[in-house]
Amino acid sequence: MGKLDGKVAVITAGTSGMALATAKLFVQEGAHVFITGRRKDVLDDAVKQIQQVGPSITGIQGDASKLEDLDTLFETVKREKGKIDILFASAGRGEFASIDQVTEQHFDETFDLNVRGTLFTVQKALKLFNDGGSIILNGSIAGSKGSAAFGVYSASKAAVRSFARTWVAELKDRQIRVNVISPGPIDTPILAPLPKEAVEGFIAQVPLGRIGKPEEIATTALFLASSDSSYINGVELFVDGGLVSV
Repeated sequence: MGKLDGKVAVITAGTSGMALATAKLFVQEGAHVFITGRRKDVLDDAVKQIQQVGPSITGIQGDASKLEDLDTLFETVKREKGKIDILFASAGRGEFASIDQVTEQHFDETFDLNVRGTLFTVQKALKLFNDGGSIILNGSIAGSKGSAAFGVYSASKAAVRSFARTWVAELKDRQIRVNVISPGPIDTPILAPLPKEAVEGFIAQVPLGRIGKPEEIATTALFLASSDSSYINGVELFVDGGLVSV
């Protein structure tokens, strides 16, 4: 018997990395999962990968920063399942730019997806949410640390953390829990373009001495999605090998 048997989960940007690993685990644990992705070919490939674990997966093309795409997502969920028990608002982006390099486009693209997209993903999902459900927001240790040339991204993730505090208070009567997963350096495609020296620099800062695995985010998301975390609400859970703590 799976920890998520009979549950309906929505994972935005579920086509790679941490979110894809989470979708696979949620399906394995009995949930029907809806994932989104901007590129159809990548989305179709992700669905095929998840189907190797189980058949309970639906892929919906869309961009979480576009409200019309979010409407399409939740209209599909309503039509096919009529409810949501778990939401992992995973869609996000981050690019390096120092204060003198930040452009209006850089700021707008980052905040449109990370902040605006998260806000309206949750708002629109709530119309279908079962009382007692679980909302998981994708944060980052960057929201708690000052990293050179990462100011806009860090500010966007601090805003996501702030949302969780507010929504815990607003959703208390519905017993909907809201928590944040804040990863440290994780072995995902985002790291691929970085020089070897940069990755080694990350590793040197992590007390556990290694980069995290997407599956370690997935198991954390499963914990927050399931009844195992039934009395955990409003937390920011760092999955970073101890990086923020030292």
